[in-house]
Amino acid sequence: MISIEQASEIILGQDTEPVPIEVSLEEARGYYLAEEITSPFDLPSFDNSAMDGYAVCGESSTYRIVGEIQAGSGDEYDLQPGEAVRIFTGARVPPNTTSVVMQEKTRVDGAVLYVDDSVDKGSNIRRRGNELSLGERVFSPGHYLSPASIGQIGSLGMDTVRVYRKPDIRIISTGDELIPPGRKKKEGQIYESNSYALNAVLEQYGFSCLERTHIRDDFKAIKEGISGYLDRSDVLLLSGGISVGDYDFVKQALEENGVEELFYKVYQKPGKPLFFGRKGDKFVFALPGNPASSLTCFYIHVLPLLQKLSGAEDPGLQRILIPLKHTFDNRSDRPIFLKAKVEDQTVTILNRQSSSMIQSMAMGNSLVFFEEPGKVPKGERVTTILI
Repeated sequence: MISIEQASEIILGQDTEPVPIEVSLEEARGYYLAEEITSPFDLPSFDNSAMDGYAVCGESSTYRIVGEIQAGSGDEYDLQPGEAVRIFTGARVPPNTTSVVMQEKTRVDGAVLYVDDSVDKGSNIRRRGNELSLGERVFSPGHYLSPASIGQIGSLGMDTVRVYRKPDIRIISTGDELIPPGRKKKEGQIYESNSYALNAVLEQYGFSCLERTHIRDDFKAIKEGISGYLDRSDVLLLSGGISVGDYDFVKQALEENGVEELFYKVYQKPGKPLFFGRKGDKFVFALPGNPASSLTCFYIHVLPLLQKLSGAEDPGLQRILIPLKHTFDNRSDRPIFLKAKVEDQTVTILNRQSSSMIQSMAMGNSLVFFEEPGKVPKGERVTTILI
């Protein structure tokens, strides 16, 4: 059995080579950049108005209105002292503009503009290059493409971008007791939920499951299922059948498919019976069957590898230190991840922490991590992983 830190070192220490591809800007959300983005021009590329109002020349209380400039217009004016033009947000301001006065602070009588406030030099003008300068680095390789990042790239005139390919992922769940949701449940049966949760959490973080299936506790069927999926996957996720019971066939089936064990069992709670292996350039995680254990192992161990394979510069979930809302007596004999909820700048550890219970994880938005047992007082800052 290895520590959480050792498991992370093994996972992130794997020799991988992310594959660059080119995608359209419409497809780019959720990918990681495979190239450096620099600005091809100053942004803004011209001085423009920050609001609807009047571009004025000189500091006065009255001006003569000599024209109008709309956003996108090529009209040019050589403003002289005492002159003004009606101007709209985003429109190019004339070279001699002293200030743009918002329309709410003006009155108009025919061609005369009256300003009800002082004219502050340079106010309400977005200056050329005040966001980005020509040649300035915008994003580095490994940057995650959020909607705002895509908007920024679009503002530079790019309609395609080089990113790293996401891994092909497949899921196998195992267990005789499991049946699909929607069927009538008999005595002793359980609705299979892990593959649905894993599929959903993959999508949450920008990945997708290409195929998923359920296999009964039959060694030959599990071995054949692993063989078929492994050939077509970059990462294979299995749920259940990895403990030491008489019908836990996954570990043996992986070995007979030529999967090298990189570690088996992690000194943590929940999720101790976690397997991580490799066959060539393909990776396998065999996750515990208990729902909370399965998802916890995904957040802590699986996701960082998926992000690394996708070219992320800093794989893993965000960890913060935040005050505990209440006193908590941690009696765990192992380092533990507890389902929790962050709100109002504090974190609450939720009830129903059993590894078989997913309801508390569904109500939470984080995991609190404790390395050692002991009583933790209210207000102490604790390590909190945002999920």
